Amino acid sequence: MIGIVIPAHNEADLLARCLRAACTATARHHAHSGEIARIVVVLDACSDGSDAICAAFDVDTIAVDARNVGIARARGTAHLLDRGARWLAFTDADSMVAPDWLSEQLALGADAVCGPVDIDDWSAHPPQTRDAFARAYVDADGHRHVHGANLGVSAAAYRLAGGFEPLECAEDVALVCALLAAGVRVAWSARPRVVTSARRIARVRGGFADTLARMG
Repeated sequence: MIGIVIPAHNEADLLARCLRAACTATARHHAHSGEIARIVVVLDACSDGSDAICAAFDVDTIAVDARNVGIARARGTAHLLDRGARWLAFTDADSMVAPDWLSEQLALGADAVCGPVDIDDWSAHPPQTRDAFARAYVDADGHRHVHGANLGVSAAAYRLAGGFEPLECAEDVALVCALLAAGVRVAWSARPRVVTSARRIARVRGGFADTLARMG
């Protein structure tokens, strides 16, 4: 089984499009390989009706009150590992994975995969932010970006690295550092594609929205 973990904290405005994309990816993977792929949404202190949105999709949900993305990702991962997942893919509730996202991760034959992100809409930012991002960002094989919105890891490698730390930010970077320290094979690939939002109001200090704000 393949598993997708999506943490969400009051993402009702963008969650439905995220789940449509994730469900398309799981259906495509099942059609091509015959392997089941499950999605779990970890609703972290949601008060905006995100649970009702999830009810319209074939996904599992877990409710937590942590306001901590590291804890949310870890809880979702534990849920899937208990159900026998051999590969774990991670994205965010404000992001949309490509239809071939899972197959591209798996085709790389690595223990973990770090992919890039595309920005869906720059209109909330001044032109200089978009231009600075384009100059600084490497969207090619061999990049060294880590995004929780585009990350995959085998169950064995995840366990070897010790899993996600309970961090409010950069839990994805900490996991990849632990994977590298454990000596697992990490593919820094541009093949798995994910589109993410360029919101200006950050959900957590130090996250992607703050990175874009600094560029502007």
